[in-house]
This record gives sequence, structure tokens and C-alpha cells, in this order.
Amino acid sequence: MTPKRLDFGRVLPIFALTFVDVLGLTIILPLLHLYAAAYGANPVQIGLVAAAFPLTQLIGVPIMGALSDRYGRKPLLLISQVSTFISFLMLAAANSLEMVILSRVVDGLFGANLATAQAAITDITDESNRTQGLGLTGAAFGLGFILGPAIALGSLEFSDSLSVPALIAAAYSLVSIGLTLFGFRETLPPSQRRASSFRRSAVVFSTLRMLRRPQVNHLLVLMFAQQVVFFAFESLLGLFTLSRLGLLGQGNALIFIYVGVVLVYVQVRLIGRWTRRFGESRLVLIALGALAVGLLMVAATPDQPHPLYIERQVEASIRELAPSSTESLIGDIPITLPEDSRRGFGGIIWFLIAIIPIGIGSGLIRPALNSLMVRHAEKHESGAILGVSASFVSLANAVAPLIGGLIFQAGGATAPFLIGGLVMAGLLLVSLVIIPPQPAAPQPTD
Repeated sequence: MTPKRLDFGRVLPIFALTFVDVLGLTIILPLLHLYAAAYGANPVQIGLVAAAFPLTQLIGVPIMGALSDRYGRKPLLLISQVSTFISFLMLAAANSLEMVILSRVVDGLFGANLATAQAAITDITDESNRTQGLGLTGAAFGLGFILGPAIALGSLEFSDSLSVPALIAAAYSLVSIGLTLFGFRETLPPSQRRASSFRRSAVVFSTLRMLRRPQVNHLLVLMFAQQVVFFAFESLLGLFTLSRLGLLGQGNALIFIYVGVVLVYVQVRLIGRWTRRFGESRLVLIALGALAVGLLMVAATPDQPHPLYIERQVEASIRELAPSSTESLIGDIPITLPEDSRRGFGGIIWFLIAIIPIGIGSGLIRPALNSLMVRHAEKHESGAILGVSASFVSLANAVAPLIGGLIFQAGGATAPFLIGGLVMAGLLLVSLVIIPPQPAAPQPTD
């Protein structure tokens, strides 16, 4: 098969609607513990608010993915986006903790936007350019994570009401619905849909069916394992940089923007070229190796605060901070602040270098794994298999803060990253055995 270039004319609407959708979501995510705390929630209830969305996605996403294989991508995208829009309106109107949790449950059960968009990408790509296409949806996700939290913090600068960020998120969700209605062309024509691809029993047990497939089950387990390690890194990054570098909210926001820029560059500029050169199998190995190196480097970050750090000011600021969702789940995490006498550039420079392989690895791993899974599925099952993959990611996101937080609490700031790096190295060794090598694709033609 002669490889072909990605059809950006068809991919860009999917990129745009994914970006706008993620933007709405990431406006809300950094503030969820504040919504819960506003209604007097205890630590367990705050943890429930954080976990409601990923846990309900375990049920909703595989079903929505299988339905998109049966009825097409556009109807399911619209259902998913409308439910997300409704959930944001519910959050804006919430006057109780139960309403906050219900809004997250609604979005979790029906909000399969990203998985359905990825399935649409697989419809218009082949094995030579599928990873690049899936990488572009990851780039949209990265851009959303850069801009969403900034919009959330900016909105609270002008209003003390938590309904304002939720309404802004709802507005972006409404834009996403418009993009799908008027800019998205159906990618799965009726001739490629199969009535047999949707049966109630098959949908309910789709995860079990995928786990029985020898060419897919190890990829799903690998997706889950690497996501646990990576999301634990994300959820604990603020606590780590506080204890090592003395960074608070604004400094950590800049770190996340830096991570997002690396991520977007990898998924826009590198992933297509590297997939053609190395193939998806080797790309998975490169990603795991980069993540292992990056996490071990993070664990070795010097205990040196940035040059503008003043310990007493940071201590005063910490007393005013609300607990993170991780702290709410497991209790207070003790933080030892660095001393003023050790200020310098060494710690922050080392950390910024360590972030580069993490950004490269995280930008490559999920598109490469998803592309390999789709390669081993029937054409009419791509939505179902990507839905199951997304549900495994959601499960990992639900348990990662708890696991990482407990390790941080017991072993100190470096322990989660040191253990995470070693786990990634172990996954790399296992992958050398369980993922068969594939020949690199020839260069694409127009």
C-alpha cells in the first residue's frame, strides 16, 4: 500500500471541535475542588467530585464508541457535546454538592467527545498516517490544557462567583456543537456501518471482549499502566515544584504552559515524521524510554528554589490555599519548603530540561498505542476499541492521584517520580517482548 499524506481539509474541523471541547473542560477541571469546598464538602466528598467523571466514563465511553460504529460519528458527537453543555449549565446553576456531582456524572456517562473524534480520525486515515492524525487530536488536547486553566483563573480575577467559569465553559461547548453541526462531515458512511456491530450484550461487555483479544489486551493494559504513572506525575507536579523549587500558582501555570508547548510541538511536527520513519511499535518504545528518562531526571531535581523565592511569603500563601483533590482524598501531604540560602537557577534549569523527554514521551505514547489497537480491530469496531481505550485512561486518571499521593505522603517528594521512572523502564522492557516490531513505512506521496 502506497502511503498518503494526511487530508488536513478533513482533519482540521475535527481538530477544531476537539480543541474547543477540551477548552471548555479544562476551564472547569482546576476548580472542581473549589466547587466542592463551596458547599462544605468533607475530604471524601471532594474526592468523590474529582472521581465522578472518570469513573462514570468507564461505563459511558465504551457504549458511546460502539454506538458511533453503528449510527455514525456525527450523531454521537452531537449527543456527547450537548450532554457536556448541559452538564456545564448544571454546574453553573448548582446550589448543592449533589448538583455538582450530578453534573459530572452526566458529562461522564454521555461525554465521549474525544473518543468519538479519534474514531472519526481513524475513518479518514490509513495505517501510514493514522498515528499522525490521532496525534493532532492530542495536540488539540494539549492546547486546551494550556489555555483552559488560564481562562479559569482569569475569570475568577473579575468575579468571585464560581458560576462564571462554568458559564464560560458552556459557551465554548456551544461553539463546539456549532462546529460539529456545520463544519463536520460524517466520516463513517452508512455502507461501512454494520448492524451486528451494536448489540446490547456486546456493548455492555465490550471491555471484556477487547481484553480477550491477544493482540489488543496487552496494549490496553500498557495504556492503563503508563497513564497511571503519567497522571500521578501531573497531579503531583505542583506539590513537587513547591517543595523543590518554591513555585506557587503562577510559576506552576508557566510550567504547565511549557509542558503544553512541548506536547503540541511533538504532536504537530514530530509524530507524523517519526511514525513513517520508525513505525508505531518503535514509537511506543521511544515514548516509554523518554518518559522513564524524564521522570528519573525529575526525581533528581536539585533542592534549589528559584532566585525570587522568599520562604516566609510562600508559607503565608500556602495557608490561604484550598487543598488539592489529591490531598482531599488522602489527607494533608507534608511539604518541606526549600531554604532561602539555596536560591539559584540550577534547580529550575534542570527541571525544565527534564520536562522535555516527558513532553516527547507523553505526546507519542497514546496516539501510537491507539493506532496499534485500531490496526488489530475490524474497520467497523474502531469506535468501540477507542472507547474502551479511553475508559482505561479514565480509570487510570481516577486511581493515579490516590496512588501517587500515598507514595508522596510516605516516601517524600521524589518517591513518586523515582518509582514512576522505574515503572516506565519496566514497561519498556516488557514492551520489547510483547509488541512485535513492524517495518517503517515508506515516505508518503501526494
